[in-house]
Amino acid sequence: MHVPKNVFCSCRRGVAVLLVISNATWSLPVGGATAMAHEIRLPAETAVLRTSELPGYTIALQKCGICHSADYVNLQPPHMSLLQWTAEMAKMQHAYGAPIDETEIKLLGIYLTTTYGDATTVSGVDSGTPASTTSASGEYTKVDVQAVLANNACLACHGLQQKIVGPAYHDVATRYKSDAKAQAAVGANIRAGGSGKWGAAAMPPFPNLSPTELRALAEFVLTQ
Repeated sequence: MHVPKNVFCSCRRGVAVLLVISNATWSLPVGGATAMAHEIRLPAETAVLRTSELPGYTIALQKCGICHSADYVNLQPPHMSLLQWTAEMAKMQHAYGAPIDETEIKLLGIYLTTTYGDATTVSGVDSGTPASTTSASGEYTKVDVQAVLANNACLACHGLQQKIVGPAYHDVATRYKSDAKAQAAVGANIRAGGSGKWGAAAMPPFPNLSPTELRALAEFVLTQ
């Protein structure tokens, strides 16, 4: 019998009892007997991650809570170095299947070391914070588009040249090629999300993105 994550199984008097940590309750009979379902309700989450302007903080908010409480970070030994925190993130990926890639491992390691560990070990390391750049339109921004794409998992649904769940960015650029208000329209679509423009698949909204980030993302999409 395969027991999914967060399900604990025990047998008493020939009856399999499953304790399910979720809103759903169910049980499996053994030898024709029927077991009563038991439900465990966990207390509300109170632990929060320490805030930071580092890109790794956003990744931590999106990814770490998938598998464990934020309090798990507080339980780690203090003064861990960048090497130790990065190794811990790599373990999460390889041993536990955490949905983080190599770039995210690096950024998470820097964030966790800076806010929870020995920040001196981060000295001289590229933290991934955005540098000032000049956009194609001549506007100065402080947006690292690649970081925004990674932090919001944009490329999980959109390829640059090929459709995945949503349209390829090249196809979006082609559709809006002659639209004088293309940048504003694409930015608004990113912020609001929705469905129907490119098929039935729904795109989630991204109200967390700043106007500068939306302009930079829209410009990036329209140049593909």
